Amino acid sequence: MSTSVLQQDAPATSLPTLLGPVERELAQFEAMLAAELRSEHAFVDELVRYGCLIGGKRLRPALLLLCARAVGQVHDEHLTLATVVEMIHTATLIHDDVLDEASMRRHLATVNSRWDNESSVLLGDFLFTHAFHLASLLETTFACRRIGRATNRVCEGELRQKGSRGDFRLSETEYLSIIEAKTAELTACSCELGAYYAGGDEACVARCAAYGRDLGIAFQIADDILDLLGEESQTGKSLGTDLAKQKPTLPLIRLMTLLDERQREQLTQLLENGSQLRRELLLPLLERYSAIRYAADQARHYADQARRRLDGLPLNPAVDSLRRLTHFVVSRSA
Repeated sequence: MSTSVLQQDAPATSLPTLLGPVERELAQFEAMLAAELRSEHAFVDELVRYGCLIGGKRLRPALLLLCARAVGQVHDEHLTLATVVEMIHTATLIHDDVLDEASMRRHLATVNSRWDNESSVLLGDFLFTHAFHLASLLETTFACRRIGRATNRVCEGELRQKGSRGDFRLSETEYLSIIEAKTAELTACSCELGAYYAGGDEACVARCAAYGRDLGIAFQIADDILDLLGEESQTGKSLGTDLAKQKPTLPLIRLMTLLDERQREQLTQLLENGSQLRRELLLPLLERYSAIRYAADQARHYADQARRRLDGLPLNPAVDSLRRLTHFVVSRSA
């Protein structure tokens, strides 16, 4: 089995190409981010600069800027907010790597692997607090209120996922609710802020927020599939952590609903025994019951739904990129 299950009907478009309409603004954002991730203290400076390198695809800042372009113009506030959401996202990744005991991200050693858990927790806290300081500099409190609510929901979602570890009878509805909080909330917030600060009307802002929420759910389901099927040489991060931490993801949840009671007990024992062969033993079972294909179909369903959310927005290059991003998030191999 390969990641091709995610790649049906996917246009071969690279992420830089998709982000073309905001290429200049993304360069300005990168400069601002680099300027903010500095400290006069050598150890802190080394940590925060390193955190900038492992942050990710810059998808949330890109979504914020694209939604601004979709409904209006990019302003200075957008660059500040793009920096804010990327800092928050990077902080969550750094903390996630501690929770998952991951050793690699973006083909680099994680902060907890290169330094230690204490440095990771403190760096994440540094990024969170600095992000809120930046947001507080804007003339209105809307961004602070929206980002505060979103970040709280992200943390609550992570706590809910921690509480569900080992619960392989978790319902699909509860799983979707958890990933909506821990992943989709920040993408929805990014899209909403982009449209709001570009002067979009209430309907446009709501459309962009809904788009970001559905896109975030699709992204996370695809990520969970990659944790089972991906290659670390392609993804650039540690894989198999969901199984190691006994997180019930959609392929497993689907599989559990298709097994009889005896089979469910046997599978639970396999998942709980700590064997390094869990992934290899599990994949044939997931294939036999089409559980991964089901999860991939669900990812595409949310991607399609996200695309429909854009109906009614102006026809322009930014909206076209937002549409094509819905294909990208479910067909990527990293």
